[in-house]
Amino acid sequence: MTVASELSRFPSTDGDLAYLDAGSGDLVVLVHAGFVDHRFWSDQIPELATEYRVIAPDVRGHGFSANATRPFRWADDLADLLRHLDAGPAVLVGLSMGGVVVTDTMLEHPELVRAVVTCGAATGDFQYTDPWTRGIQAEYARTLGAGDLEGWLAAFLRVLPGEHRSLDDMDPAITRRLREMGLHTLSKHSPGEKDWHVRVTDSWPRLDRVDVPLLALNGTLEAPGMTDAAERLAGAVRNGRAVTMDGVGHYPNLEKPEEFNKILLDFLRTL
Repeated sequence: MTVASELSRFPSTDGDLAYLDAGSGDLVVLVHAGFVDHRFWSDQIPELATEYRVIAPDVRGHGFSANATRPFRWADDLADLLRHLDAGPAVLVGLSMGGVVVTDTMLEHPELVRAVVTCGAATGDFQYTDPWTRGIQAEYARTLGAGDLEGWLAAFLRVLPGEHRSLDDMDPAITRRLREMGLHTLSKHSPGEKDWHVRVTDSWPRLDRVDVPLLALNGTLEAPGMTDAAERLAGAVRNGRAVTMDGVGHYPNLEKPEEFNKILLDFLRTL
């Protein structure tokens, strides 16, 4: 089964937001990592869509969605999409930036959330402290500010293997997919443009109110601070647990899609 290529459009109050809508049944929303788009989930959507209705949006400013022209919050965009579809409550699955989107939505729009899966993410208040990841973040800032596309791409692709491996250790097909999506998203933006995103803050003290099931799923090669934060997240909510996948880094769904899909489907079937 292949992923449908035709995207739907949600006319938000600040431009059209794109999303893929596949399958039928209980709703699962897949929110991609930063700089990519809904195609990030192409190894997950076909399998999930055999049992569930799957919505995979392009986050504002990414992929085929409009850029922001005024202040916005990711959680509000996602909530507006779900209300537009008259769908939910939904299981929200997010990786990296997408993980922050789903925890933000869990906190700000709890009535729309049935369960949450985070990967490579905790909440928007988490900040990396390890030198390697901070170095990558500094390279993002430097290269984006200078309009150095090749420098940015080199830093972006280094996230796939992480600190202790190299791109030579990775499947070239995964690298090509990330490169294509990243360049497509970057082509929508210009150096020095204003960042209109408004962060959700004060997240940690509110987690004890969360009573929906939460799964924090991370690779064993993830940055250690992130692993600790994910375990803290799972322990802070009323019904959370943390699981690790051996031998993968920040993008476990890309490196070991079959194992990732099994863990995710096993969780969904408990709901």
